[in-house]
Amino acid sequence: MSSPTGPASGLPVRMPRPRQPGRHRRPEPLAAPEGAPALVLAVPGTPSAAVRGLAEEVVSIARSELPGLDARIGYVDGDDTEFPTLRAVLAHAADERTTRYEQALAAGVEAKAPEGPVAVVVPLLAGPDSALLRQMRQALMDSRVAAELTDVLGPHPLLAEALHVRLSEAGLARADRARLFTVATAADGIVLASVGGEEAVQAAGITGMLLAARLAVPVMAAALDQEGSIMSVAEQLRSSGSQQLALAPYLIGPEIDATLIEEAAKEAGCSAAEALGPYPAVGKLALAKYTSALGITPQQPQGAAH
Repeated sequence: MSSPTGPASGLPVRMPRPRQPGRHRRPEPLAAPEGAPALVLAVPGTPSAAVRGLAEEVVSIARSELPGLDARIGYVDGDDTEFPTLRAVLAHAADERTTRYEQALAAGVEAKAPEGPVAVVVPLLAGPDSALLRQMRQALMDSRVAAELTDVLGPHPLLAEALHVRLSEAGLARADRARLFTVATAADGIVLASVGGEEAVQAAGITGMLLAARLAVPVMAAALDQEGSIMSVAEQLRSSGSQQLALAPYLIGPEIDATLIEEAAKEAGCSAAEALGPYPAVGKLALAKYTSALGITPQQPQGAAH
């Protein structure tokens, strides 16, 4: 795990994978272009040590995929002491870029004046949440910094993969589609829980279709932040023949109080998997949003083959 400014001392550093020999070796990873904007991960929700650890792991994954990446963390509800606000992180990145340019000129080095965005801000959100995205856009405006806000991470096949893994970890789904072994507690219907209202439910439904294809069981999306939505979807699944339901949070984690997931699962009478958290796909998708914004995408992350 690393800090917002670099790897923490004494902890392992993620290194790029060694080059594979032969005709079918993977393409060489790109390095971040010199002077490229910072990737600023916009973290929603109430900051805590656990949230910081999750965000740092996501940033560490992104750095390992693109050597030389300047990746930082800004908290939507930060305090500018222990948890720097998104606005402050953007302003600091802008100040650093200006200082580097002025120092180069003072040293007599020929330097190009900074241009383009100072940062690309990537929301740490699986799906759209208009209220949280509005807060992020406001922070960008308040910072008076040239920065670009990307789309949220989903929908994407990698998030369906992550949901499958979280369900299998909780004993609620088979770990592989070949059905080589059975899980006695495997669910025969999945409630995919999102936050962000109806727009988020519709977006989650796309990833839900991908998850349904992986599990060969029905998957329906519902809203954790709409009263009765989870229960209504659970009843629909049961009326269509599902007997053993599971709740799969279509969330990274920080964007909602974890107790709401537990309460919703209890109300629907089913077990729940963990939120997506720092699953490797989350870091890869955050980086893909950044590189796409800059037009330097080495290759789009693909779902694992099954």
